[in-house]
Amino acid sequence: MELSYWELKTWLDELDFCVVGSGITGLSCALELRRTHPQARILILEKGVFPQGASTKNAGFACFGSLTEILSDLNHHSEETVTALVSQRWKGIQLLRQRLGDKALEYKSWGGYEIFRETDTAVFDRCMHEMDRVNTLLEPVFGQSCFRPVPNKFGFGSTLPKLILNPLEGQLHTGKMMQALLHKVQGGPHPILILNGVALNEYTDLGERVAISTNHFDFQTRKLLLATNGFAGNLGVPEVKPARAQVLITEPIPGLSIQGTFHMDEGFYYFRNVGQRILLGGGRNLDPEGETTRTFGQTPLIQESLEGLLREVILPGIPFQIGHRWSGIMGVGPQKKPIVTKVSDNVACGVRLGGMGVAIGSHVGTELAGLAGA
Repeated sequence: MELSYWELKTWLDELDFCVVGSGITGLSCALELRRTHPQARILILEKGVFPQGASTKNAGFACFGSLTEILSDLNHHSEETVTALVSQRWKGIQLLRQRLGDKALEYKSWGGYEIFRETDTAVFDRCMHEMDRVNTLLEPVFGQSCFRPVPNKFGFGSTLPKLILNPLEGQLHTGKMMQALLHKVQGGPHPILILNGVALNEYTDLGERVAISTNHFDFQTRKLLLATNGFAGNLGVPEVKPARAQVLITEPIPGLSIQGTFHMDEGFYYFRNVGQRILLGGGRNLDPEGETTRTFGQTPLIQESLEGLLREVILPGIPFQIGHRWSGIMGVGPQKKPIVTKVSDNVACGVRLGGMGVAIGSHVGTELAGLAGA
């Protein structure tokens, strides 16, 4: 691309910070940089038309981990690590709500429920046995007990008569959340510039500056911040693997009484109401290798599983039609703790959000901005 003098001077000249990725983490990083460096020249690069990855494609869950998911984490992580993870998610949601406001987010405090199939009696019994332990462990985070059994009042099929409720969980409107973040980033006396359709190909830390090569042009910046999550492996962060999440949403269902967010099978399936529609996602555990991909799309195996779950469990005997299908790309790894670290003197990354980007993206972005001055 041949650049004009005006383009160079307005967008690319004498940059202080360049953030790669305009998702929740990248925008939160840029907002924190603006707060701590009011006069700095900040540019965000985004390779997609929309924030590419998961930030505009997620299910809109303000969640912290279902009880079975937390118990699974405790099998592989220390109590201190799990508590820190949940705390980071909780603080991230509070930061997001404070920054944008519940009205802009269309935030609804309807609680999060965990559902158990009729064949999951042993799993449910273990949850009941471990519930007090987990509530005690997490009470310093929430200031109260977060899990309790409640009657299964939603008419689900082939499920146990009790659910486990976390009343602190909620749901939000993903699109309006991102619009509000973009509006905040581009507002004020010193708006942050965003260039869409520009992909980072490679970079070189020169000591005083960072040389950046994109699919359209080259330039330099004083600091480079990578917030590309599931695509971080392309930029030399090997501890991150992509994980595709397939999602569908129904057409409106008259008289739908389901309200809240719902989890099944250690969080591998999740659904919620969006008005009178049901949004349902998950199933990547059916094909872990196939879903370890940076390619968007759907597969018959997982889509048929999602539709079967709608017919047999969520909406038994209720006719429905699928309105839309899509997918998002998350960043995962052998550990659930996000990677927020310096890659070199002038380059840092905040990635591997583990499918909890809505909850921890704001917090990780703020931490990432702090590394820019370290």
